Amino acid sequence: MKLKYPFVLIHISTVVFILAESSRPPFACDSSHPLTKSYPFCKPTLPINQRVQDLISRLTLDEKISQLVNSAPPIPRLGIPEYQWWSEALHGVAYFPTLHTGMSLNGTIQSATSFPQVILTAASFDVHLWYRIVGREARAIYNAGQATGMTFWAPNINIFRDPRWGRGQETPGEDPVVTGKYAVSFVRGIQGDTFEGGKLGHHLQASACCKHFTAYDLDNWKGVNRFVFNAKVSLQDLADTYMPPFRSCIEEGKASGIMCAYNRVNGVPNCADYNLLSKTARAQWGFNGYITSDCDAVSIIHEEQGYAKLPEDAVADVLKAGMDVNCGNYLKNYTKSAVVKRKLPISEIDRALHNLFSVRMRLGLFDGNPLQQPFGKIGPDQVCSQEHQNLALEAARNSIVLLKNNYRLLPFSKAKTASLAVIGPNANSAKTLLGNYAGPPCKTVTPLQGLQRYVKDITYHPGCKAVNCSYALTDQAVKVAKGAEYVVLVMGLDQTQEREELDRVDLVLSPKQQNLISIVAKAAKNPVVLVLLSGGPVDISFAKYDKHIGSILWAGYPGEAGGLALAEIIFGDHNPGGRLPVTWYPQSFVKVPMTDMRMRPEPSSGYPGRTYRFYQGQKVFEFGYGLSYSNYSYEFLPVAQNMVYLNHPVKSPKAEFENSNALKHVPVSEIGTELCSKRIPVTVRAQNHGDMAGRHPLLLFVRSAKAGNGRPEKQLVAFQSVILNAGERADVEFELSPCEHLSTANEDGLMVIEEGSHFLSIEDKESEITVIL
Repeated sequence: MKLKYPFVLIHISTVVFILAESSRPPFACDSSHPLTKSYPFCKPTLPINQRVQDLISRLTLDEKISQLVNSAPPIPRLGIPEYQWWSEALHGVAYFPTLHTGMSLNGTIQSATSFPQVILTAASFDVHLWYRIVGREARAIYNAGQATGMTFWAPNINIFRDPRWGRGQETPGEDPVVTGKYAVSFVRGIQGDTFEGGKLGHHLQASACCKHFTAYDLDNWKGVNRFVFNAKVSLQDLADTYMPPFRSCIEEGKASGIMCAYNRVNGVPNCADYNLLSKTARAQWGFNGYITSDCDAVSIIHEEQGYAKLPEDAVADVLKAGMDVNCGNYLKNYTKSAVVKRKLPISEIDRALHNLFSVRMRLGLFDGNPLQQPFGKIGPDQVCSQEHQNLALEAARNSIVLLKNNYRLLPFSKAKTASLAVIGPNANSAKTLLGNYAGPPCKTVTPLQGLQRYVKDITYHPGCKAVNCSYALTDQAVKVAKGAEYVVLVMGLDQTQEREELDRVDLVLSPKQQNLISIVAKAAKNPVVLVLLSGGPVDISFAKYDKHIGSILWAGYPGEAGGLALAEIIFGDHNPGGRLPVTWYPQSFVKVPMTDMRMRPEPSSGYPGRTYRFYQGQKVFEFGYGLSYSNYSYEFLPVAQNMVYLNHPVKSPKAEFENSNALKHVPVSEIGTELCSKRIPVTVRAQNHGDMAGRHPLLLFVRSAKAGNGRPEKQLVAFQSVILNAGERADVEFELSPCEHLSTANEDGLMVIEEGSHFLSIEDKESEITVIL
């Protein structure tokens, strides 16, 4: 009884400590706890490694195992509160009451800023914008006592390889350079680093997690689901498409989390792949953080994939591979029996716990009251602040893409537009604006509400009862259209058509929606404006070539302020400058199996390849396409030296002369640091020839003089977003690295530089650079 009595006292005092002041954030090592001063793990002056080792040494095996799942329970005898590893902040802090994630929006704070869905924000090609989104609101909600975790499972940096993918909307698009730069900016912003990076230190504002590692871009297509899919990926495609964003996320962004994906890659489940998690991420790229499974991704290794014979084998496989925490309960249920059966050494559990508690300590959760720590001053006023709501509007404004503007139909005149008809199932749907993984927004402005700020005589009709238009009200919509001077149709998709666990089988709008658009456009007094809300690309060739449709705007899922941003563009208060971050394919592309992971074309079999880098078929709109109300011109300014000498001393340049399309080349790994550190300055003069100021992204591509042999058609190497007033010109400077920007992947997955001419391009202008080996 004497042994139990003090334990009861400690337990009761700890519960009081954890639950007192519900508005206070949960944390360990409170100074009021009687034993805090005796625990080395509670001493912030000690190195984190030493503190974590001390903590782990105090845990029983059952306590250790309890911490290996996303809903980590409290350890009352040590004063450690519960911790929820799963929180979401894809494009704003999200809240899912039924999933019991780490963030709650049911207290003093009941909403958070909902920025545009990622695929649209990517269209801004603005790294500074990407850095600023989400950021401080996550810590503010925690500081207000409405969170049990600050590890956010975002960003999604998988390549939008196939236009049918339901989750493509969550990604920055199809280009690995854009995706990598998005990852770096987003991670630095949410974790509290500077925009340039390198100032993070040990303290995290919040923790970002780059997902889904790796080659995950199929959810549920024609009976093939993500849980059993085996992605067969070449070393070449891994090297220059699927892996680079994750490398950037880790090496440059310094992400503190990674999520391993459900699928297998070349037969091996991602979460059980030692080469992927331990050798590549940790040893080669220097990853310092925790690795989580996707939810129930451990169980499927045994139950659905059959890769592991027993549940204990699955547990042993993932922990030995380098995974640390299981979203789900599989590790809680089977880890002890794996130890008992000698399939798993306790040292692997300790290794995982070291990574997990290190991140919690970096978040300041073992340093006493977090409100007295470096990020403790971030208060509730930061959530839904006017600054963040303005940023959500700015993000939508600068990302919406003008795809067509015949007859200079847009912008409408604010003074002369007498009446307007707004038609479409997405015209007044606040929910559609948000996309997926969204929480309750601060407020929303639908397209209809935005347009009502500009025109008094405005008539609205949904046209259909849902976006599939299974029940179209065409006659009523036509009547409304005939009664107005101008018509804006707000159509497209929503989450019933594309989302997690739902890939599309077609790239066109539903036949009845397409028919409604065409009939209304023909009946209208003037050419109409078509606004498309969608995450994935849509084959709208019918509208592109319809003379009755004067303008087309793609607005993705533009977030809480999306309707206002659209209205500002339509009425000329903002000059559109977004550019497509994905290729828009024709409907015929659906003949290509979604399960075929090959990026490069195979003309002999008719396989067209994927993304702008390799695709050799017709396009509805190209990657990087986007119009403006202004016309811009570009000019490469002369350079002092357009020859790049990489005369490395290691080996002679190789040439596979049996292949007539091969060039002399050398692996980047054989080029010394000194030569790789060379920089190629490139200056582009851009001029705005229009009457409106505009923000305009400049996209710099490179292509090899010799096509084929697995080389990209072209590759984006740099981009900048610049603001030019009417008539203004500016010299925009880029700095290229030959090893990074002039290299390509060979069939062995090695990055190599080829001798010869390389052409830089912006729009239709080119500049030659010659590499000498």
